[in-house]
Amino acid sequence: MSARSWGSDPAQLSHFDSGRHWAIGPPPARWSEQELLCFDLETTGVDRFSDLPVSMAFVRFRDGLPVERIVRIVDPGRSVPIEATEVHGISTVRVRREGIVLAAAAELLVGILVAASRRGIPVVGVKLDYDLTIVDLLSRAFDGRGLVERGWTGPVLDALVLDRQLDPGREGRRTLVDLCECYGVTIDRAHSADCDAEAAGGVLLQMARRYPELADSTLPALHLAQEGFHRAWAASYDEWRRARGLEPLDPSEGSWPVAAPPAAEEGAA
Repeated sequence: MSARSWGSDPAQLSHFDSGRHWAIGPPPARWSEQELLCFDLETTGVDRFSDLPVSMAFVRFRDGLPVERIVRIVDPGRSVPIEATEVHGISTVRVRREGIVLAAAAELLVGILVAASRRGIPVVGVKLDYDLTIVDLLSRAFDGRGLVERGWTGPVLDALVLDRQLDPGREGRRTLVDLCECYGVTIDRAHSADCDAEAAGGVLLQMARRYPELADSTLPALHLAQEGFHRAWAASYDEWRRARGLEPLDPSEGSWPVAAPPAAEEGAA
């Protein structure tokens, strides 16, 4: 089944219909055969604590195929730096012309993620601690409550975290494009939110085929394990940097899938 693009009708900004019944009979035994919600943001920069979305995409997978998507341009309320536009192609002119306001984008993002979480549907992506931290901070800015306070509890399947754990000896970069090449997934337009989200879903499903231990794990077990995998990776990478006289990692880098801003962590210490 091909993916369906949502139109520009504001009524279609409502999140995926949680009342639909997608299967008859008992659910499939493996998470990879069930519903996945693939997610990506393109932003004004690379700092998850200060940068904002300029586009967002959710791609719903069912039975291993993309079946539905929400894609929106977002007006962050500030100019889009030229350096960011050169990466994803979204300019200040475009976000002001096409973008939904930031408050509406924040509510849409939180609404979709919370609805999926309540149904036990995993959110899938690459380096999701970046995207989910941005959403958490937006939620706090507009609602006064973060993702968890609003009912989101996961699960999360982060292809980057899992790939580092399952193939630790592989040399080279592990960007989404690199992961697509490694796992034989075609990505149409890198740094386009909907293409990145769909490619992340494809990578994860190929990983599940390659690694039976991944496919056979339960979602709660995988979510909990990834917290430990990421924490161990951050500690190891921090040690590597220190040994070479490089600047240590910020302590917030060890948090996954949502990180508190560094100042908040220092105040809580």
